[in-house]
Amino acid sequence: MNEKLLNNLVCPVTNTQLEWDKQQNRLVSREAKLAYPIQNGIPVLLPETGEKLED
Repeated sequence: MNEKLLNNLVCPVTNTQLEWDKQQNRLVSREAKLAYPIQNGIPVLLPETGEKLED
């Protein structure tokens, strides 16, 4: 994941900054409590692909 690109990506639901979970290779929106997958190096930022995070 390109860290410069990461600084320009926001959650499609809340428009807040995303965090890169390097261990699970996904982007996390703390505010929306969703994790978006990264497939073949490309973030999939569709609201329906977000996996709900546990509290």
